[in-house]
Amino acid sequence: MSAAQQQWPATGRDDFDPAAPRKEAALFYGLFLRGHAADALRRDIDVPKAVIEKLLKRERQEPQYRETLVRLYQYRKQVLAIFDELVHHELKHPPVQ
Repeated sequence: MSAAQQQWPATGRDDFDPAAPRKEAALFYGLFLRGHAADALRRDIDVPKAVIEKLLKRERQEPQYRETLVRLYQYRKQVLAIFDELVHHELKHPPVQ
């Protein structure tokens, strides 16, 4: 087994940070607070379903390719949902100045 194979678990989940989606959403939320358009940020976060479906149709030799794509899609959707929640809260309750 190579050093790279020993470093990265086969499932890719052993070293997953459960707070990662919140951290990433917070990064995008910070950009929103600095004046970036929410819709543009949503496009940056999201992976369109059509793109994932196109990638899933390709013949791949790597094991777990499909599983990885599905996890990627779910992760991006989770980040997007958290970002939307933060933006919605900000628009509903703007800071008092």
